[in-house]
Formats: sequence, C-alpha cells, structure tokens
Amino acid sequence: MDYENIMLGYRFGSQVMFSEPLQTSAGTTGNLLGRTIGSSLEFMEHRDYNMGDDLRRIDWNSYARSDRLAVKLFREEVNPHVDLLLDVSKSMSLNKTQKSAAAYALAGFFASAAAESKFSFRVHVTDNGCRVLERSHLPPLEWEVFELETRVSPADAIDQLPPSWRPHGIRIVVSDLLFPADPTNFVSQVSGNSAITILVQLLAESDKEPPQHGNLRLVDSETAEQLELYVDSISRERYKRNLARHLENYSIAARRHGVFLTTVIAEQFLQNGRIDDLLQMEIIKHSKNA
Repeated sequence: MDYENIMLGYRFGSQVMFSEPLQTSAGTTGNLLGRTIGSSLEFMEHRDYNMGDDLRRIDWNSYARSDRLAVKLFREEVNPHVDLLLDVSKSMSLNKTQKSAAAYALAGFFASAAAESKFSFRVHVTDNGCRVLERSHLPPLEWEVFELETRVSPADAIDQLPPSWRPHGIRIVVSDLLFPADPTNFVSQVSGNSAITILVQLLAESDKEPPQHGNLRLVDSETAEQLELYVDSISRERYKRNLARHLENYSIAARRHGVFLTTVIAEQFLQNGRIDDLLQMEIIKHSKNA
C-alpha cells in the first residue's frame, strides 16, 4: 500500500471540490440537485412532447396558451455521496512506470475532493468481485491495506459481484480500461442508477507511446502469458491506432450513457495534481481553500 502517494493525491484533492450537486432539493432532506434531468420537485425547463413521454408531465396550462404540447422537466436529485471503484488489477502496477503511484494518488485525490465538498465517500476495489474497502469512509491513513495485484479484470469482477454503491450518487471509476470487454456493456454496468458517472482512464506514458525498435518480451499482467515481439515502425503505428480505436469505442459508449470520460497520464498527474478535463467540464472546481 502506497500511503505516500495516497497522501500526495489527498493534498492535490484539497484544492478542488465537486461542482455537482449544486443546491438543496426543495422538500427533500439530504438530497441535492444536479444539472441533469430527473424527478425532483425542482422545475428545470420545458421541451416538446415526444411519443411515449409520461402524460403526467404534460404542462396543460402551457398547451392552453400555445396550442402546443410540452412536458415539464425537473432537476435530478443527487445523493451527496461519492463511490470510487478502483481497478486493482496487476496492469495498474506496470513495471518501470509511475502508474501504480498515480492510481493510489487518484484515490486520495477524490477522497479529499469529497471531503472538501462535505460529501460522504467510499472506495470499492475489484478484488475477486467488487467489495468495499474497509474504513474507506475515513481519512486515507485509516484505510484497509490493499495492493494492485489481482488477476481479475474490472469487467469480470463486476460480473462476479457488482459494487454495492449508493443510488443517485456521484460514481467514479479509475482504470486503464486495457482489458477485454464490450465498452457499451461495461459503461452501462458502472453508470446504472447513478446521478453522475466519471470514467477515469489511467495510462502510463509507455501505455500511450510504445517503445522504439527492438526485440521485446511482453508479459500479460493478468494471465502471465509471455509473447516475444519485434517492434518496428509498422507495429508501433498499429498499436497506436488500436489504442485510439479502443478509446474511441469507450468515448462512444460514454456519450451514449451520459458518462464523463477523461484520460489521465500517470507521470503528468503526479507532477501537477490536476485533472483539467474535469475542471473544464465543471465536474470539479477550485475550492475556497485553493
């Protein structure tokens, strides 16, 4: 367990807080309001009626004035709770990279951002099925010890035992996404019944940029299977195209399910402690203490 980098991330996270949820829901104790459509009492906007819409949502007063069917949209209720699902497979501790250090730092980062936002927080790990990390609702120094060493992929872990995360909360998944799975199915599984889902793809520089020419022995982190490979310019470009296609498939799945997707490079995050995409998308914002 890398407490040093967890606490480094915790210091980074103390500079930000979650932008969502924004305000207390009228008449609902303990729930907050996001910017997406839901079923709270807080009116959001009108839109034209579409076949299949709930007839109870039709604004008949508006119809009487304009002779046009419109439905009322209400702001989604968001539970002030953050669930972090951390991929603890061996591919997250790639040799001769800072990938594992960044994985621990990201756990600390989001725990701290949740604390800054006054939200509750829990860590789930993909360890032979998904389970809650003991004492992860407390500051990181109190967390149960865990390592990035399982040979089970996040997709298989979810199939074995889905996470017991809280409905209508903020859900964060940190993984390199470098495992065989259908992106649409995986994104659907991790985002179901959440208010906001953030998918953080963590890559090392060497994940993004394959090595230069030469003979390599590749070892699969999950299966320990070995492969002898000669790297040349053609194979390097093929790898980069395949990685870009893989990420695009996840991007398509994320857009389809309303999930926020960002890629974090391990070495860069450990240097600057920022996730600029989440700031630009207004998922997080600078805290008052920053």
